[in-house]
Amino acid sequence: MPPRPRFDRRAPVRELPNINERINYPKLRVVDADGTQLGVISREEALDVSKDRELDLVLVSEKADPPVCRIMDYGKFKFEQEKKAKEAKKKSHQTEVKEVKMRYKIDQHDYAVRIGHATRFLKAGDKVKCTVIFRGREIQHTALAETLLRRMATDLEEQAEVQQAPKREGRNMIMFLTPRKSPLVKKETDDSSPKKTIRTITTPPRASVSKTPIKQKPTNKN
Repeated sequence: MPPRPRFDRRAPVRELPNINERINYPKLRVVDADGTQLGVISREEALDVSKDRELDLVLVSEKADPPVCRIMDYGKFKFEQEKKAKEAKKKSHQTEVKEVKMRYKIDQHDYAVRIGHATRFLKAGDKVKCTVIFRGREIQHTALAETLLRRMATDLEEQAEVQQAPKREGRNMIMFLTPRKSPLVKKETDDSSPKKTIRTITTPPRASVSKTPIKQKPTNKN
């Protein structure tokens, strides 16, 4: 028995579509391009009609009796099918769990970087696992780690909902965030309540007293 070649350089066999002359059934039920039923006609008659329309004869139901064909623009039909397949693939995003790790003594710059990563994961439709790692005696400061995780949930509340509150697991404390399904509605301050008016009492201006010099009477010197 000859050895099997390591690499098969032959081109893969492509499954050709059943259109036009590749259709071998003698009788076909044909549907025109506008949806009109042309009835059961012979293969040659169906090919003649498709050529008159300058379109293709496409086999759409092989298991029917007789098989069903449709007259259409196969190139346009194939393009639309591929476009629908791509859109369906985009919508069928599989949710993954992305992890963001940090220490409870994280500085502000590194914290902002973690927030950016979590925001990007949430916008992509993934869940986020926020993990605070303890080392050595840091396990004694679980309260600080919980405060940090709740702060993170507050900073990401526009993009995420808390799926699992902060919880200690071994030497870690974790929290799960999931993308927010409905937009966050913040409570607005009620400005309709009447405000207390402050009454100001204005004092009338004092009448200005004009100071006129007093004339002295001349004294008689005898």
